[in-house]
Order: sequence, then structure tokens, then C-alpha cells
Amino acid sequence: MFRERREERREERRGGGATQFQMRQKIVAIGDDFWIENSRGERAYKVDGKALRARQTLILQDANGTELFKIQARVVRVRDTMEIENAAGQTVATVKKAMITPLRERWSVDVVGGHGYEVQGNIVDHEYTIEADGAKVAEVSKRWFRVADTYGVEVDGDVDPALILAVTAVVDTMSHDV
Repeated sequence: MFRERREERREERRGGGATQFQMRQKIVAIGDDFWIENSRGERAYKVDGKALRARQTLILQDANGTELFKIQARVVRVRDTMEIENAAGQTVATVKKAMITPLRERWSVDVVGGHGYEVQGNIVDHEYTIEADGAKVAEVSKRWFRVADTYGVEVDGDVDPALILAVTAVVDTMSHDV
């Protein structure tokens, strides 16, 4: 009964246009793979952590195993930076940690040929938002799940959920120094 009411309130807050996913905290143990599930508990995406790479690499695949994005750390940058590439190896987004963060952690996402994103909030505790042009396009929160090592990612219907999940994986990886 309480779970149903909680789901109703969450649906009202979303306005029906968002999709929610469940992710695992600290996702990047070397060689670790895991599934990202949608709100119905169905496997939606797979994160494949490559163990045999010289640098940290994650592959985001759809449920059928098709590679969507490759996430890699770039070691020659002055500040923490990771790039997200499409299956053809072209950079589609670059995620950078802000050098100065007065009150809250802040990250910027430069998307090639599209809107950039600003990520801000309590990153370490998985309580933050992703915004484009000042409007929230995704929210990340641990409050939605009782399982200790999981958190939710709620993605607005107007953005690519796979790219938002890739950005979330990058932020999680960079903020936890796994």
C-alpha cells in the first residue's frame, strides 16, 4: 500500500514524461559488468567495465548488447576529464569537473553538436541534478531505493537516456576515484 502511494507521488512529480532507471553505486570495479534496470525492473542497458585496458574504460550497451557509448579517462588534461564516444569512436561529449566548487560539487558536460549540461549537487551522496540551459533534464537520487548501493536516475523524455546514463556513470567514476 505504501509502495503504491510512493509510486503515485513519483509519477505525479514526473508528470508522466520521465523515465527512471536504477544504477549501482561505484560502478567501475575493474572488469565489473552490471545491468541498469528501468522502473519496471527490466534490463535496459549494460555497463561493461573493461579490465584489459591501459586506462579506465566503460562500454554502455543496450539490452541487446549493441555498443552505444565508450567512456574513457583522458590522462593528459589539467583537470579531471573523461570523454564519451559513440560506437564509431567519435567523441560525443566531454565531462569536466569544475576546478572551484564553493558550496556544491559542479561538473560541465560539453556535447558535440548539442546542448551542454551542468551537473550540480551532492555528487558523492548521489543527490544531484543535470540541467540544460537552466532547466532540469535529469535527477539522481538515492532516496528512491532502500538498497544501500543503488541510486535512481530519472531522465526527462526529451533527452537521450543512454547519454544521460553515460554522463552519470562518468560522474560516479570520477567522484569516487575507483
